[in-house]
Amino acid sequence: MMNTLRIFMLFGILLLSNSCGDIEETIQDGVVPSSDGAIDIDALFVDIYRSLEIFQTQDNIWALQQHTTDELMGPTRGTDWDDNGIWRVLHDHTWDAEHNYIRSAFNSMGRGLFISNDILQYDLTAEQEAAARFIRAFYVHHINDNWGQVPMRDPGASIVGVDPTVMSSQEASDFVINEVEAIVSNLPEGSTSTAHVVSKEAAYALLAKAYLNRAVYNSADRVSLSFSSGDMDKAITYCDQIINSGKYSVDDDFYDNFRPQNDVVSSELIFTSQNTGGLQAGNVRSRWFFTLHYNQNPSGWNGFCTISDFYNKFTDDNDVRKSAEPDDLTPVSGLKAGFLVGQQKDQDGNDLQDRRGNALAFTPEVALFETGDNLEVTGVRAIKYIPDYESGDLVDNDYVFYRYSDILLMKAEAIARGGSATNGDSPASLVNMIRGKRGVPENSDGSLDAIYDERGFELWWEGHRRQDQIRFGTFLDAWNEKGASDPTKVLFPIPALELAASPNLVQNPGY
Repeated sequence: MMNTLRIFMLFGILLLSNSCGDIEETIQDGVVPSSDGAIDIDALFVDIYRSLEIFQTQDNIWALQQHTTDELMGPTRGTDWDDNGIWRVLHDHTWDAEHNYIRSAFNSMGRGLFISNDILQYDLTAEQEAAARFIRAFYVHHINDNWGQVPMRDPGASIVGVDPTVMSSQEASDFVINEVEAIVSNLPEGSTSTAHVVSKEAAYALLAKAYLNRAVYNSADRVSLSFSSGDMDKAITYCDQIINSGKYSVDDDFYDNFRPQNDVVSSELIFTSQNTGGLQAGNVRSRWFFTLHYNQNPSGWNGFCTISDFYNKFTDDNDVRKSAEPDDLTPVSGLKAGFLVGQQKDQDGNDLQDRRGNALAFTPEVALFETGDNLEVTGVRAIKYIPDYESGDLVDNDYVFYRYSDILLMKAEAIARGGSATNGDSPASLVNMIRGKRGVPENSDGSLDAIYDERGFELWWEGHRRQDQIRFGTFLDAWNEKGASDPTKVLFPIPALELAASPNLVQNPGY
């Protein structure tokens, strides 16, 4: 019988299909010998870091983290983006164990777990071992967050004929915390320019996430949550390790976090997946292609949008996160950054049209199925990563996992959930540190509702929303084109093939 981790490897090296078919991603697998026959550890680490590029695609794990939330919709526009309903069922929470992106995400997360675990069988320096264990914990965290159970085996153990053990949600949560706390002292100091390398600050950020979400992972149903003040104090402690380092600050220009060469210009980046302009990159360019219309610059795929319920939360037109005109974007293309609503223009100020000759004017109203003259104009489009117009397909925008504003918001939430305030900070003051840089009044009341909204304003489309909605108890709510969800939808199903391959995996309730 094939076992789950063997399937992870086999599926993990396949190219994942894209809806519009013009992005290809190649990640090499396997142990790399050096010229003298020894194992090339540096090459293995390149493979481990490149495995993180899977978070950059528009499908796979990002689709699970975002299309299932109130921030994102992938409407079917005539024949465009139908894909046998694969996007629609994510939006309306009607997926099953055969869903292709749930399966591919499970396998790609498993591949990342396998290779970061497998390298630990070799002779590593203390820093190399710590980095591999961090990335292994990073994958355990994401697998647990989405599926609630994690297959695991010892480094170098045979994958033939022996089934892996499976950690429960609580065991996986404890594993992440214990692992990262054990290795953090052996990691190097971080900086924004080296955010693509595992650092102490990356470890502190993951630990803060792990403690903040511990109530979810220890809950029997992930709906009835009880937050421990002790867990919140630990989250605050690790946020403070980053805050008190003095290395990071809230960016004066919000879009410095997402533009080309963000590793040079941003003051917030803590942990990223590196892209090097013209040389090597993942699929971060999908972040602008999947939302833009064919007649915009860049020419997009006319697809994804946000929904009016979420867009309407942005009530202040001065909020740069809602709309801005960066010098390296609007004069070049006519595009604004943030949310695109109304008549769209080119770089000379001329009105754009859709392919039928109608005004290209995006509307907040959108349906899961669009027909007729609405095909290309419904839905608020969004630009967060500033397109790289110079590097071709291999763009220079590093993909952001953790950044400083998220740390401030996590600390604010942990205090609001019963943790002890430090450094004279309050939930309101922490939120207002961000608001003051985004062009909006520093008027947060520091309530959990205000913190939840601010996380949406600040972190939209960054891959945090599903986790946030589950923690704040809104994931099962109704929103545009979606009714209230069954409580079992807080977890994804174990894909049927993997479930059949490993007797230690158990299907999640409701599937």
